[in-house]
Formats: sequence, structure tokens, C-alpha cells
Amino acid sequence: MKILVINGSPKGKRSNSYKLTRSFVEGISEKTDVECEEIFVKDKNIGTCLGCFACWNKTPGVCVVKDDMKDVLDKILWADIVIWSFGLYYFNVPGKMKLLVDRQLPLALPFMVSESESGGHPARFDMSGKRHVIISTCGFYTAKGNYGSVNAMFDHFLGKGRYETIYCGQGELFRVEALHDRTDEYLSYVHSAGKEFVEGGISEQTRENLNELLFPRETFETMADASWGVSKDTGEKEDETYIFTKQMASMYNKASYKGNDIVLEMCYTDEGRSYQIVLKKDGYEVLKDNFLSPTTKVITPFTVWKDIAAGKISGSQAMMKKLYRVEGDFDVMLNWGKYFGSGNTKQTSETNSSNKKDKGTSLMLTLIPWITFWVAAAIDTYAGALVSIGVCALMGIIFFRFRKTFYDMLSTTAVAGLSVLALQVPEMINLILPGSYLAFGLMWSLSCLTKVPLTAWYSMNSYNGESALQNPLFVRTNRILTLAWGVLYIITSVWTFFLMGTPVSPYLAIINNVMPILMGIFTKWFQNWYPAHYASK
Repeated sequence: MKILVINGSPKGKRSNSYKLTRSFVEGISEKTDVECEEIFVKDKNIGTCLGCFACWNKTPGVCVVKDDMKDVLDKILWADIVIWSFGLYYFNVPGKMKLLVDRQLPLALPFMVSESESGGHPARFDMSGKRHVIISTCGFYTAKGNYGSVNAMFDHFLGKGRYETIYCGQGELFRVEALHDRTDEYLSYVHSAGKEFVEGGISEQTRENLNELLFPRETFETMADASWGVSKDTGEKEDETYIFTKQMASMYNKASYKGNDIVLEMCYTDEGRSYQIVLKKDGYEVLKDNFLSPTTKVITPFTVWKDIAAGKISGSQAMMKKLYRVEGDFDVMLNWGKYFGSGNTKQTSETNSSNKKDKGTSLMLTLIPWITFWVAAAIDTYAGALVSIGVCALMGIIFFRFRKTFYDMLSTTAVAGLSVLALQVPEMINLILPGSYLAFGLMWSLSCLTKVPLTAWYSMNSYNGESALQNPLFVRTNRILTLAWGVLYIITSVWTFFLMGTPVSPYLAIINNVMPILMGIFTKWFQNWYPAHYASK
């Protein structure tokens, strides 16, 4: 398939619209072989139309102006798909691209046709199989209502309803690295549109995604106003750190408000400047002076925080390298994505819906076989072993409702093996039972030697899923907790071995249940305390 991209932006390859166009072409190329030519109008010598009509009567189909336009017309005739790519300039195409549009006159015949209400001219060449796409970004919060003159122009020379459009507001955000998560998501929709277009047409769902605002109007307009670097009230130039902080604050998601105002203080150590972002129920406020008592204070070089915002380094990695520190309530840092998310209601709703459909991990899959064996076998060796084997068999059915891990399968296999051993040599239960605690403890402890410790596979459900596994502080916290649980059960195996058959034996069940409860309380506390403690350093 032959594709011609006519890039009308004076910015060339730096154009935001061009980024969308490349994603669209890449989508097409996934479905069919593509031969793509690109014309950058800014680099072409294209003069104005003289209005002499020589291309209609004296030199039919040939313009008397000798410049690069002949090559452009040849490529338009060559292409199966023509993509018109440009940014919106004063509610229409950029000036030089308008010259190109005017100079298409040789492609038409001079005779009148009655198909159009306002009149028109027939094509000189067979254009029936040619398809056109218009891809454009604009600097307004929405594309809606801003492309009337563009549509009117293309309706005349392409035909109303005979071309596809992808119009995107908030176009300047595609060059902001700190917003790449959202803009990359939008580009993925454009990519899908390319795949669907070549197979027949853009689907209703993809079209809905393309029409969704990148960010709410209030958020975008605040970021856009701040980006000019001058005060809206005085017109004076503002410091870069203040501009950056205002743009960051504009991302505040009011839905994250928990009932109390949060005062987030940003201290940029390399610039010697500090600002406070007050997160309120109905919005936010950025303070340059008259500071309040901070809830959370981030002490960081400005360069580091910019790199974190741009995605050049993750916040957790920067913290582990001790590039910045945090004082006060650590909740804001743990839930940064909730406080400063995109604010895109539709996107958040779809994400939550998707998460509900995804199978999550469950620590209970690992614990149930062990707990069953410890309780049942301690009461009656033979019956307890049979019950444990039955539970292990049922786990195969339960697995279908959850995402199983290696440790879930290992636990089921190990408990089934211990139960069979107990059936064969019931007189060795005083060794098998303590041995089961030892095996359980070793499983937890040895997992600390792997990249992802055991508990991380389960606690990640509460911390943005598998993305939490890329957070070194999250992994370190879980490594410490996993080792603590492993050591507890190794020690449990020792006292169980020595206390079985003694006068204390009746109380073993109580001891072996109370200790995990206490460890659970410690775990809950440690999960909150340790990240904050590390960040404060």
C-alpha cells in the first residue's frame, strides 16, 4: 500500500501532529505492507497560484510555475492513501500548506459539475480509489468547534464525508515529557485507528477514545497558562521552579481528598526556593510565602524532580539512591498517582473496570494448605492427612479464580507430600509436623534470594499491581518482611519439635496461632513506617 504523508507544519518532524501521524502509519503497517513517502512542506519551494488558468486551457494538467509542486502532484496521484498532517494555525492549515492546496488546480478539469450544491469541477484523473486522512492537533483544550473552516475547505476539494479525520486538542502536551503516560496512551489509540482504518474503518470505541480529552479543561488551561512563563496578573516573568510547581499542582485530583487539607512543601535545594501546594476539597493553592505548617516536605534538587516528572528516573529509584528525602506524612508519596493523576474520569473508570476483570494473586492460596495440615494433623494424624490431601485437590479448582504464583503451586505440592508421608508413617508425626513449619519458613526465607520476595507477589495488589515490582523500596520493604516471617516459622519449627509430647503440648496450638497474629500487626505497622523512615534519610 502506497502512503503519502503531507506534513504541513513549519516544525517538520518536531510537529506534534507528526507524532500522531507516525503512530497512525505504524498501525497501518501492522496490517499490510507499506511504502510510505513523506513531504515536508516547509522544505519545498512552492509558489503562489497565479490564477492564470493555463493549466486548464494552454497547458492542460501542467502548471506554468516551475517549482516543487509538480513532484507533489505526482506523489498525490501515486498514493493509495494521502495523509494531511498539520497543526491548526488560526483555525485553518498553516500558510505554506494553503499554497499547496491552491496549487492542486491542475488535478481538476475546468468544466462545471452539478453534483455539488455550490458548484465544482471534475477530477482530471481517476481518484475513485484514493483515500484521504486529516490528522491535526490544536492548542485549545478541545478540537470540537475549532475545525469548521478546515472541514469546509476539505469538503470542497475532497468531497464531504469522503475523508477521515483525527483532530486532537491540547496538542502541545505531546512535547511535555512529564505527561508521557497520558500522551503515549493517546498515541496507542491513534495506532489502533491506523490498523482499523486499513481494514475498513475506525471503530466506534477507538473513535470515542480519540475524542476523549487528554486532561480536563481546567487542568489543561492552568498548565497552558503557566507554560508561558509570565504572571497572568502582572505580566512579569516567573521563575522556572514556580512554573513547574504550578503545573504539577494543576494535576491535583480532587477525588483523592480524604477529609483534611494536605500541605505539600517542595524545597528545591539547588535553586534555594520553596513552595507549598495546599490540596483542598475544592481544588488547590500554590503558596510562595506566608507558609503553613507542612503535612509533607519533599527536599530535593530541582533537576532531580524534573527528571522524575519526565520519567527519566522513577521516584522510587531516585529515593533509593538518596537523591531526595521526605519528611512528615508519607501517605502523599505512597499515593502520588492518586493525588496527582490525570483526572481523566473515563480513563480511571476503564482502568478500575479492567483491574476488576484481571485475576489477582491471593496469599490465602499459599496459606490454606499449610494451615489445614497444621490444624487437622495435630488433632488426628490419619484423618488430618486425608483432609489436607482433599484440600490440596480442591486448590486446583480455586486456582481458576485467581492468578496463581509459583509459591501457591509449591505449597500445594509440599503439603500433599507431607500428608502422604503422614499416612505412611503416622508414628513420625512428631517429626513431620515441626518439619512442615521448617519447610514453610525456608520457602519464605529462600524467596528473599530471588528478585521478587514472596510477599511482594501478594501485596502488589494494593500498590498498582505488577508496576510495584519495579519499585525498589517496595521490594526492599517486602524482602525484610518476608525474611521476618520466614525466621518466625523456622523458630516455630524448633519450639514445636521440643515442646511436642511435653506438658506444654496442649498450648502449642495457641502459641503457634498467637505469634502469626502478632507478626501480622508488626507487618501492618512496618509497611507504613519503613518507607517513610527510609525516605526521611
